[in-house]
Amino acid sequence: MKDWLGSSEVENLPSMCMCEVLGSIPSTVKKEKKVQLFCHWQENMSLGSSCFSPPVNFLQELPSYRSVARRRTNILARDKQSGTLLKPTDSYSSQLDGGIPENLNSQSIRKYALNISEKRRLRDIQETQMKYLSEWDQWKRYSSKSWKRFLEKAREMTTHLELWRKDIRSIEGKFGTGIQSYFSFLRFLVVLNLVIFLIIFMLVLLPILLTKYKITNSTFVFIPFKDMDIQCTVYPVSSSGLIYFYSYIIDLLSGTGFLEETSLFYGHYTIDGVKFQNFTYDLPLAYLVSTIAYLALSLLWIVKRSVEGFKINLIRSEEHFQSYCNKIFAGWDFCITNRSMAELKHSSLRYELRADLEEERIRQKIAERTSEETIRIYSLRLFLNCIVLAVLAACFYAIYLATTFSQEHMKKEIDKMVFGENLLILYLPSIVITLANFITPIIFARIIHYEDYSPGFEIRLTILRCVFMRLATICVLVFTLGSKITSCGDSTCELCGYNQKLYPCWETQVGQEMYKLMIFDFIIILAVTLFVDFPRKLLVNYCASSKLIQCWGQQEFAIPDNVLGIVYGQTICWIGAFFSPLLPAVATLKFIIIFYVKELSLLYTCRPSPRQFRASNSNFFFLLVLLIGLCLAIIPLTISMSRIPSSKACGPFTNFNTTWEVIPLTVSTFPSSLQTLIHGVTSEAFAVPFFMIICLVMFYFIALAGAHKRVVVQLREQLFLESRDKRYLIQKLTEAQRDVRSQPV
Repeated sequence: MKDWLGSSEVENLPSMCMCEVLGSIPSTVKKEKKVQLFCHWQENMSLGSSCFSPPVNFLQELPSYRSVARRRTNILARDKQSGTLLKPTDSYSSQLDGGIPENLNSQSIRKYALNISEKRRLRDIQETQMKYLSEWDQWKRYSSKSWKRFLEKAREMTTHLELWRKDIRSIEGKFGTGIQSYFSFLRFLVVLNLVIFLIIFMLVLLPILLTKYKITNSTFVFIPFKDMDIQCTVYPVSSSGLIYFYSYIIDLLSGTGFLEETSLFYGHYTIDGVKFQNFTYDLPLAYLVSTIAYLALSLLWIVKRSVEGFKINLIRSEEHFQSYCNKIFAGWDFCITNRSMAELKHSSLRYELRADLEEERIRQKIAERTSEETIRIYSLRLFLNCIVLAVLAACFYAIYLATTFSQEHMKKEIDKMVFGENLLILYLPSIVITLANFITPIIFARIIHYEDYSPGFEIRLTILRCVFMRLATICVLVFTLGSKITSCGDSTCELCGYNQKLYPCWETQVGQEMYKLMIFDFIIILAVTLFVDFPRKLLVNYCASSKLIQCWGQQEFAIPDNVLGIVYGQTICWIGAFFSPLLPAVATLKFIIIFYVKELSLLYTCRPSPRQFRASNSNFFFLLVLLIGLCLAIIPLTISMSRIPSSKACGPFTNFNTTWEVIPLTVSTFPSSLQTLIHGVTSEAFAVPFFMIICLVMFYFIALAGAHKRVVVQLREQLFLESRDKRYLIQKLTEAQRDVRSQPV
């Protein structure tokens, strides 16, 4: 012991406190030596020389020891379950006691929570061990290190190639990570739509372009006409007579006229395939596979990104006392460099603390409610939710009426209408949807104040209602179109399977509706920024004397509203990409322009909202809303591809009853063994055991999650007991020092 303690300290060991002796021992000392030192100290304690008076067994007096003794049975049973769970995350002392050198061959030193001196010591041990390895092991070790360095350098290079990297960093520095997360989310949607466009371009457009412009030695394979009535194949082309000057504007805004005959819409792809030298490219199969591919890619990409935010949300689901501590000691955003944003962050933290205190007050209020008050508040909430449902039903019915009216009158000739009337008829569903999306959040915000919820739950419930409203309006529009397409009023409709008279190429017309929704949404965003936010900013700056204008104030940059807007546009893109293959390219261009418009609006016309979001919570919330939009987009696409008969006058699926029939036809061309395998995998005999296995795996992971949760609870209890031990030791040390000072010299 004299190696780490002086000779005088060893001799006077009984008069020293245990915490002082153990604190003077370096961290490199083995645990066994520390135990020997502690036993030697206890022996001297029994002789009467102690730092505490009267002499007692020190460990048995600790609060943690007493708690463990009271619950020994439960803790022993819990240790049996949690012992293997706690094994990977060993303590600092166990890392120093020989556990690390054994694993140096397979793990990096960076993974250990050690100081620099300990990491240098471990690196020296690692270099020493390298000399005794074989040449093959040394080569593997060096190649592994070189590969890791290469990956790190590659990641650093890719960060410099990120889209809008400087702009987003600047926004993060001025406005914090909450608003920065919105622009990062917008960048993610730009990249996602670009990848979707590349998938459709490579699978559908590229073979056609290579053949059309004679780049490759290939020819078109036209669709053979089967036995079908000639009335079902009639597709009237737009008349090329006298064209008014505004007709091109109407065509550009609505997707009709010259745009209807381009590759922007479904009806342009009227070939069965492309014949190359060695094979024939099946265009209908490629068209369907591209749709399945971009939906699956979007799902996997969103889930992968949302898992990280979900983990952080689980970590942040702590107790309320820990929430207060995190806001006070770790709530500051060190990315902020602007003074005004620093003041805004201060007010945001004050708002969060007030909101937490308000939620605590409401919890106490709920606990103190009488049965009569509980019945009254639940009756009021039931009544208000009925009003919410009535508002939603009225909006959906208005969209249904507007879509029906627009579809019935849009077939009139352009020369029978004036310019404004024609645009109003074409954009009537889009106008009604936009008005509904604008009015309903105001109504929901008024209603929520009377429901007596906590502030945090009010925000979540209002956002949930707005999400449902925005995304459900698109589904109402699509299902209204589907009902009009399949409504049979004459013999031609019964013959073709759909309303061929009004919708000779119904896929193209659905694509036109999605195209109009996207264009109108883009026009509204630009119009609000240029003609509402900018004049409002000028009035606030130059009419400061007016109390009404100052009360009105600048427009807030509300993150949830902006996120719902771009998720609404992305849902339109997912639905419309099947009916308009180039719609993802339009969405990519739209989101790029929106990025710069929102950036200028944030910098010059809007002010950040005082109710800010954490970056982790924001990212998870954004992706959750986007995932809801994707699920709602898959529903109408699945119904249209599997239930509604495909058009017989346009598109690549004229010889199929439905779009999905191309899959069984393709499977029938496979070898018999592969067909048997596919039929077996898709049969009920395989589906039922597979479902049972999935359920068992799910139950296993649920049980594992429960075990991890119990371990987390145990660790929190241990942290709490350690804090009690520290307070107890400080108290005893203070008493010992007071006793020493009070003793006569």
